[in-house]
Amino acid sequence: MNRESDKKEFVLPLRVYYEDTDAGGVVYHSNYLNFMERARTEWLRHAGFEQNTLIEEKGILFAVRKVKIDYNKPALFNDLLNIKTRIFEQRKASLVFKQVIFNQAEEIVCKAEIKIACLDSNTMKPKPIPETILSELN
Repeated sequence: MNRESDKKEFVLPLRVYYEDTDAGGVVYHSNYLNFMERARTEWLRHAGFEQNTLIEEKGILFAVRKVKIDYNKPALFNDLLNIKTRIFEQRKASLVFKQVIFNQAEEIVCKAEIKIACLDSNTMKPKPIPETILSELN
């Protein structure tokens, strides 16, 4: 099911720490993916699901399958960022997220489309997303 949505948008505020930057005080490119991962984890937690519980009780885990990312403007040491996360597309065993990172001036720093696959935690093969989860996410 493909649905561009006006679904709930989740926003995670995040401070850039020295450890996130290179020698020039600019956020290292791969750390934007870490920030987005953190936002998706908090989004899932906000919806009432802990990843370790999903593995233990439902036998599923979520893994990144594909990333399309654009870097628009550098984030710097001590910047306060907002990471906006929403579901863009939903399928039987995957979700595509649109995530945008904004700086304090509301300028787009980075944006990405990230496809997440639902996997069986034992076989690591695709598995349908449980209906109980989908109903909470919609």
